[in-house]
Amino acid sequence: MSASTSASAGTEPTEVDAVVVGAGFAGMYALHRLRADGLRVRVIEAADGVGGVWYWNRYPGARCDVESVDYSYSFSEELQQEWDWSEKYATQPEILRYANHVADRFDLRRDITFGTRVTDIVLDEQALRWEVRTGSGDVVSTRFVVLAVGPLSNANIPDIAGLDSFEGGVFHTAHWPHEGVDFTGKRVGVIGTGSSGIQTIPCIAEQAAQLHVFQRSANYSVPAGNVPLSDADRAAQKANYAERRRLSFLSGGGSPHEAHPKSALEASEEELREAYERRWQLGGVLFSKTFPDQVLSTEANDTARIFWEEKVRAVIDDPAVAELLIPKDHAIGTKRICTDANYFQTYNRDNVNLVNLKATPIESIDATGVQTTGERYELDALVLATGFDAMTGSMDKLNIVGRGGQTLKQAWAAGPQTYLGLSVAGFPNLFNMTGPGSVSVLANMVLHSELHVNWVADAIAHLDAHGAAALEARPDAVADWVQECTDRAAATLMPTANSWYVGANIPGRPRVFMPFVGGFGVYGQIIADVAAAGYKGFDVIEAP
Repeated sequence: MSASTSASAGTEPTEVDAVVVGAGFAGMYALHRLRADGLRVRVIEAADGVGGVWYWNRYPGARCDVESVDYSYSFSEELQQEWDWSEKYATQPEILRYANHVADRFDLRRDITFGTRVTDIVLDEQALRWEVRTGSGDVVSTRFVVLAVGPLSNANIPDIAGLDSFEGGVFHTAHWPHEGVDFTGKRVGVIGTGSSGIQTIPCIAEQAAQLHVFQRSANYSVPAGNVPLSDADRAAQKANYAERRRLSFLSGGGSPHEAHPKSALEASEEELREAYERRWQLGGVLFSKTFPDQVLSTEANDTARIFWEEKVRAVIDDPAVAELLIPKDHAIGTKRICTDANYFQTYNRDNVNLVNLKATPIESIDATGVQTTGERYELDALVLATGFDAMTGSMDKLNIVGRGGQTLKQAWAAGPQTYLGLSVAGFPNLFNMTGPGSVSVLANMVLHSELHVNWVADAIAHLDAHGAAALEARPDAVADWVQECTDRAAATLMPTANSWYVGANIPGRPRVFMPFVGGFGVYGQIIADVAAAGYKGFDVIEAP
């Protein structure tokens, strides 16, 4: 039976060397790399196509906040040279076209099962193999499992009384209809002003007769600074790819950015303003990394905050509205900083109304509208820009059972417990991509995916070269890594914000700062050193 053949319920399971869960950027590259290494690989993907987060998030204005030249695979020089990006920051449709191009170019689809959800991943302790079951009744036996489910793939649906009773259209930004939505002439409500809300609100405002934006927490956003790329721009990028990638893998966030050489506290007022202005004009999330100490101390952070507030107040006509749109509860950069195209200017439109949910929370939703403690809003459509159960939400939906019948959910009851973000004690040969305990969402996810997949592929080759069966994180190594991640985060302002980095958007979620904050280059060196030391912190298990 081939790796792409479905096993029906009751038949012998398909046997492969590796199952990859998810066909986003990490899953596609895992298939390509492991298959090239001679492994039989099966990818199982819930969607009907590749692309992961870019398959699902089709809301108006969806765009990457990492430059397209960087948010792309580096493993193939031919791919780098043949693909042309049209803009500095690619839109969702263009990124999805790129993902499909990669899938076609490297003949990936023949080993991907689409439209199928994994339900159970259960360890056979004696054989040291995993049994992977799907909702369609397939059973796959595998030696290795690569979880490429993505840290931002499980939509967060708010628990609001009466939401199900609303008779107008309800649209979550992470599950947008493929055919699009026409809001022309409609009364629209948007709940949420995080990244997806900030991107889609200006687009909806241009169509809707009336737009009510329901904001619980104001967020920092900077102009994206998006521009079309010329042929000359693309030629220069392609000529410089090798050096650009080298710098990216050594960087803090997976892009070739270098912070100002001075501390924000050492720089003069003139140097501060000049550096922030230059970064503002360039646009993008790197504004929060203009100076190396911006998220290390309140005093340094204030230099960025003051500059940002001046910029934002200057483009909002109503000072009272500006006051509501300026965050008061977290330092700039401690939540995911957003990028926008005239987001704040949108509130100058006559058809846009900002509702402050901190003053008047939503009480309920009924068939025709939203009732807050202060007012009722009649609506024809409702958009939920309420983000994700981030980092761990998609793994929580899987029944992953390791040694002794312990589930991953039980192992992570007090928060994610990983070694290097890659492995969990009691779950041999199960590897997680770009999730908690790694740099994760603090870095360019495409290069991060490559870094993780290459490490896993090399680890598998090490096992095979030594006739070993499995690699398993030791409990002491897990405890030490969790502590190191906690200590590094505590030395910054990052844990002071009630962000999705700590699970604050999900009721009942343990408050643990989940990403590794030490930087992409530093993290890459750490995991390389672990491998070079014979996989220090892991048990290399002999074949049973």
